[in-house]
Amino acid sequence: MSLNITDKFIDSIYSLTLIELPESAVQKAKNCLLDYLGVTYAGSKILRVKANTLLNISGLSNCGVSVIGFNRKSDLYNAAMVNGMCAHIAELDDGARQGSVHPGAPIISALMPLAEQRELSGKDIIRGIVVGYEAAISLASAIQPAHRNKGYHATGTCGTIGVALGAAAALGFSKQQMKNALSAAASSSSGMLHVIKGNSELKPYNAGQSAVSGLMATLVAQAGFTGPDDVLGAEWGLLSMFTSNNYVDLPKRQNDELLAIEKVYIKPYAACRHCHPAIEAVLALRKEYSIEPSLIKDITVSTYDLAVDGHAHTDICGITSAKMSTPFCVAVALISGKAGVNEFSISQISDHKTLTLTKKVNVKSNKVLNMQVPEKRAAIVEITMYNNCFYTKKVELAKGEPENPLTEDELLEKFFSLMLFAGKPNDESLFISNSIMQNNIDLLFKHL
Repeated sequence: MSLNITDKFIDSIYSLTLIELPESAVQKAKNCLLDYLGVTYAGSKILRVKANTLLNISGLSNCGVSVIGFNRKSDLYNAAMVNGMCAHIAELDDGARQGSVHPGAPIISALMPLAEQRELSGKDIIRGIVVGYEAAISLASAIQPAHRNKGYHATGTCGTIGVALGAAAALGFSKQQMKNALSAAASSSSGMLHVIKGNSELKPYNAGQSAVSGLMATLVAQAGFTGPDDVLGAEWGLLSMFTSNNYVDLPKRQNDELLAIEKVYIKPYAACRHCHPAIEAVLALRKEYSIEPSLIKDITVSTYDLAVDGHAHTDICGITSAKMSTPFCVAVALISGKAGVNEFSISQISDHKTLTLTKKVNVKSNKVLNMQVPEKRAAIVEITMYNNCFYTKKVELAKGEPENPLTEDELLEKFFSLMLFAGKPNDESLFISNSIMQNNIDLLFKHL
């Protein structure tokens, strides 16, 4: 009997639970975990008041599992929700350009409280991360850009699948249990892109809800609930709903091919990834030519379509709006020489000099650059000065991509700077980084 699309997908994902994972994938999973914790601690500072309010009104006592960065505990699902929102709010979490998805925010946000509750080992956590990333990224890669064009946010939708299968792998599920977890996750996966518009604060909610929904799907499967035979490829299945085509050819990894987690980027700048090529270009121009922002006449950013729609606005109505705006990101990078978490504050988005320069930036689509996506996500920046001097720079793959990775020192610098932003002492940050890199992940829960 021939296998359906769902069976083929599960076979591919389940096979990763039966092998010794490549050391390169294990190391990347550790890097992603370290990066996740730095980003989530920083996010916990940003969302301190609202997240504590959410935890308080849930009516649950301060017991259960750790909520990262809050020095308090909650139940499994509220911890996963708050972790997910904090992991995504700073716009510094990892992602995969092949699927336009941020896997770490939902997947690790769910795995950490689950691992604490079930007393899973560090090895279980790493396998859950690798498997979860594989599921989320491979599915997202297969259905993009049709999925995005229908208005879906892959971090919410494919992230839910990644959470469910990553948690299933960490718990040692059988293949059939994993298939049932996929079915439940497919039924509850959701997330709309409209939440990036204006000053909406709900983009991080997509990451949080996918952590919760994926986790619940895993436990429903563990309880023995079964799903349909082909939840992905059936007439009313997930692929048809998400792309209007239930014959999508899901990628099949070759034995010598890198795992999906090894293709993940790690962000150096606290903004939407689509803004990063332009940020990097202007930072390079600023360093090379010592450009005086007040003498700039206009700036043109030529880039691919996905980096134009939703990212070309010059009217900044809040921090979220600023992080989604290439014009603002370009302006703040030119003026401050940085684009980190501190450059997207209330004072900065109200700064007259920055907002004036933002209005001078025009973002437009370039057909050639658009054809290169997803192999490259490029931007060409052209700066014209009032004295008619002209500067231009092209960036094809921004810093942090696997082809242009952060060095170990840069990764650690990002982690320690975010922990400092969160108000964490250096000895605690050092303990966390050493625990991860020296395979003592089990000790982490004493410091969350």
